[in-house]
Amino acid sequence: MNLKTVIKDNVTILRMQDTRLDNVVAADLKAHLLVLIEQGQKDILIDLAKVEYADSSGLGAILFGIRQARPLNGRVKLINPQSRVLSLIKIAKLDNVIEAYDNEREALDSFKE
Repeated sequence: MNLKTVIKDNVTILRMQDTRLDNVVAADLKAHLLVLIEQGQKDILIDLAKVEYADSSGLGAILFGIRQARPLNGRVKLINPQSRVLSLIKIAKLDNVIEAYDNEREALDSFKE
């Protein structure tokens, strides 16, 4: 899994460089999220701009991050999901659990609420 990490406004942004978020990269994403959360980086934004395909394993990794951050009052959110990924989130009825934004500023501001 190829990630670029940036910190803006006390939010860790993970910019995924892979085009697929599937069982091949899901375990790595889970491990990376766990390390970040254990280091105290509890507000995380996952940038999916380059991700063209996601499967249930990928969604599971995102949900894992959400569950790990929640006890620390942290949040894991998505930015720039492509339509195929958004469709999968809606089909899985997870659009009320996984917050997704198209605009980075809006996403960053949402952590202040």
